[in-house]
Amino acid sequence: MKRQRKLRKAKTHAENQRFRPWLCLAWQIESMKKQGRETEEEQISDIISSLPDCMLAHILSFLPTKHAILTSILSSRWRVLWTLVPVLHLDKPTLDSIRTSTLNYILFPRNPSTLCKLCIDCPRRSFVDKCVQAAILRGVQELDLVLDLVLDLHNQTKELPASVFFCTTLVVLKLRGHFLLNPPDSASSSSSMFPSLKTLQISHVYYANHNSLSTLLPACPLLQDLRIKVSDSDLDFLDKEADNKFNILVLVPTLKILVLDCSFLRWSFKLHINTPALEYFHFKGDLNSDVVSENLPNLFKSVLDVRNCYYLDWMWKLTNFMGLLCNIRSMELWIGTAEYILEHSSSNSHYDVPMFHNLSSLKFYGDFWAMWSPWNAVQLLLCRAPKLQTLTFELNYRCCIRSFSVDFRLKKPLDVPECLSSHLTTCHYKGFSGHVMELVEQILKESKVLKTMKITFNSDLDSKEKLRIHKKIMKFPRTSQTCQIAFD
Repeated sequence: MKRQRKLRKAKTHAENQRFRPWLCLAWQIESMKKQGRETEEEQISDIISSLPDCMLAHILSFLPTKHAILTSILSSRWRVLWTLVPVLHLDKPTLDSIRTSTLNYILFPRNPSTLCKLCIDCPRRSFVDKCVQAAILRGVQELDLVLDLVLDLHNQTKELPASVFFCTTLVVLKLRGHFLLNPPDSASSSSSMFPSLKTLQISHVYYANHNSLSTLLPACPLLQDLRIKVSDSDLDFLDKEADNKFNILVLVPTLKILVLDCSFLRWSFKLHINTPALEYFHFKGDLNSDVVSENLPNLFKSVLDVRNCYYLDWMWKLTNFMGLLCNIRSMELWIGTAEYILEHSSSNSHYDVPMFHNLSSLKFYGDFWAMWSPWNAVQLLLCRAPKLQTLTFELNYRCCIRSFSVDFRLKKPLDVPECLSSHLTTCHYKGFSGHVMELVEQILKESKVLKTMKITFNSDLDSKEKLRIHKKIMKFPRTSQTCQIAFD
């Protein structure tokens, strides 16, 4: 949470620096007008005053709200311009720097305009409720709430204000922070529906019951983009009996993007995905739970980071999980998952990785450790993608030797992957540090139609080390006569 606030603060500072010259110019122009020293050249340069109010309000929306309010002292025209700003950012420093009357003027302007976006970062529940109710009256379209409602007088965590569930004009909803998410049952109350919501992001909130999330999703009939991050601490208020599972039921027919991060969720959960319109699927976590994915005919790209392979049926669950992704065109795979697949395949030959006949782009990313070469795991996956055209590596070398860093090899050597013989034309290694020469060497040696091998060096390398790596790679034999090696 602190890191996110620092990033937001840095972003706000950058935006402030970007528009500071513009505000200074506006101040100078208004000052010259008051003093009657306006020359013909100054009139020509006075482009700002000629802009319509709606455009000026749009420009002010890129500033922090408290700085937009300060423009009201420029002149009589600017006195009310900030009330037309379609984006409001209300955090604790902003609230501490303005008066209550000014805050009411923000929420209830004399000539209310449509509020496109409202961002609130405040620990006071009553204030949040008041702001959301005012935003509803102004037809708010995007609501970004970062709340810390942990304790009240009875030492209990507070719930998210109920007014949030009645924003029928919302298109984007982002929820983060310490509060209980307890949506009303949409089946019994049609007014709690989000008829226009297309984007929903939830991260690190407390869930009031096992079906809090599964109750919320059916209330979004037009949802297209869903991003959820769940960890064990988010389930602190649930009854952790053995029979109870936290339900993540994503049964949304309109959903196109699904990002699900369960990497810090060790508690038993039930995941059921049925999304016929899904095009992008990013999953990070383990499969040591009740996982069902089905009906994914339109899936184009997936990002898989599957962990915790140390239970008996892990490989069986993974192969079933990946089998439903067999028609995808693009995949990003955590190198650790590829390592685990190799480990299980080398010890259990009856486990078979599914074929990806339509896969044209494959990327391996993540950390690899000393005393382990990723080529064996990469080769195994390449054998399952016969029409692969683009191969990308974004691997970070770690010199720490782990006790389980063993270089697994298959009992029976693999043949040269079909994609290297007939389809692979582009290979790009990002952040190359020189530690995995075997990857580059094998691809140059086995690829018959490769056109481009691009090497982007790690930024930490000095010029001498880059030159040494450059000379060594240029000596590798190339089967493809048209292959060009490019160094960035």
